[in-house]
This record gives sequence, C-alpha cells and structure tokens, in this order.
Amino acid sequence: MRKTQLILAASALLIVLPALQGCFPTLVTGAAVGVLSIHDRRSTGTQTDDETSEWKAVGRLPEPYKNQSHVNVTVYNRRLLLTGEVPSAEAKAEAETAVRAIEGLREVYNELGVGPVSSLGNRSNDSYITSKLKARLVDTKQVSANHVKVVTERGVAYLMGIVNEREARAAVHVARTTSGVLKVVNLLEIIDEAETRRLDEQFLGDRKSPSESMPAENR
Repeated sequence: MRKTQLILAASALLIVLPALQGCFPTLVTGAAVGVLSIHDRRSTGTQTDDETSEWKAVGRLPEPYKNQSHVNVTVYNRRLLLTGEVPSAEAKAEAETAVRAIEGLREVYNELGVGPVSSLGNRSNDSYITSKLKARLVDTKQVSANHVKVVTERGVAYLMGIVNEREARAAVHVARTTSGVLKVVNLLEIIDEAETRRLDEQFLGDRKSPSESMPAENR
C-alpha cells in the first residue's frame, strides 16, 4: 500500500508541475519524466546511453515543426519511442528520419499522431492514467513496476521494459483493465525467466556494500 501511495504522489506531482510553469514543454524526454529507477535490469552504461539518446533526439527534431508539435521521446534499452502530435505526415516522417541517425539505437517506434497539439487537460489525464497503471502493477505483485516503463499518449498506453513472458502477460493485463486506457501497445522485450533472475541477482549483488560481499571469516 505504501508503495502505491508513493507512486501516485510522485505521478500527481508530475501532473501539476506543468500547470505551475504555465504550460507543458513542447518536447519531453522519458528521462525527464521518469520516477522509478531504483531497480533497473539495464546496465548502468545502457541507462546512461538511453538518457543521452533521448536528449540527442530532442535536439535533432526538425526545427520548422517544433512550435506546432508536442513530441515525447522515450528510450529504453536502446529502443526509441516517439509519441505526441505533429502537424503533418511530412513532419512525422522527418522526425523519424532524424532520430534514426542516432548512433547506438536498435529500434525506432514512430507513434506520432498527425493533428492538433493535445491540450493541457488531455496530457494531465494521460499522466493520471500512467500513475494508476503503475500503482496497479505494484498491487498485482506479479511484476515489478520498476521493470515496466509506461508512456500514455491520448489514452494509449505504451509498455516498455525487460521482462519474462509471465511478467509481460501480467503487465499487459493490468494495462488493458486500467480505467481510461483505450489501447495497449506492447513494446516489452521478452527474455527467459532464468535471465531475469540473473539480472535481478546481479543488481542485488551490485547494491551490497564491500563488507556485505566479503566472506564472514574475512570481515
């Protein structure tokens, strides 16, 4: 219950911050809105590369369309997702071409919508849906909310992360049954259960202090 409350509180803060600033930023990166990064199955180097790629992508988006667009860039394990709205099919294609040139990316998913920029109210609702979905992931106890990156755009929930088949099924089910979600786009990377255990054990090992890692007789 406490974890759920923390997630909802953090997500609520994300909803009100743009209002306090007067408007939403035109360009947003996944790193800017990430809340939970305590336990990540990506290596530290990959996390750094992902954040760097997000900022590179923002810098490469076509200048002529920036004032007429609302573009979110999310990179997870070198897979880049574009969401938001652009004014034309040409702008959508140019945005994809620009980000595909970023070195190190493995995949690019262009989910940009062509049309007017979404309203502050719609974006706030998307943030609220994300917070509910993350909280429900915590409550299921079947998949860690830290292993699933949720991006919601115009009621569409995009799921990214490194999970096993069992965790993927649980995450998709939670997303599909979360109030306000109109559609679920599954971009999860599936690895076998033994590999998820290995990554989790490696993370816990890296978190131990030198004295904890040392054999008892040598302490």
